[in-house]
Amino acid sequence: MLQDHGSPANPGVQLDPDVFYACQRCTACCKWPGDVRLEPHEVTRIAGFLDLTEDEFVARHTRLRSDRQGLSLIEKANHECIMLAGAACRIHPVKPGQCAGFPNRWNFPGWREVCAAIPVPNAV
Repeated sequence: MLQDHGSPANPGVQLDPDVFYACQRCTACCKWPGDVRLEPHEVTRIAGFLDLTEDEFVARHTRLRSDRQGLSLIEKANHECIMLAGAACRIHPVKPGQCAGFPNRWNFPGWREVCAAIPVPNAV
């Protein structure tokens, strides 16, 4: 059975194998409250991109995830991602896999009402 939403903890899930949603960089997913999971290799890559040591990056931009199983990017008081600057991601070229996977690998209930991604049928 096809799922209509999934979890960042399930990176191998393709929610709708017949459709690819092309991101339009509307930033709706960047404003949704919750964890932005960081894997260890992503910490290294993002810290380097920001010209920070890993320790500096972790101290300034991360917190313990709600499940206490790793790190998450912190969010602003309004729930926006700390890396969102206006309508652009400060770390777009090295953004976490969770971000890159939205909305095709995971999304949240009601995401179609807020996300501008364009559905593109996959070739058969």
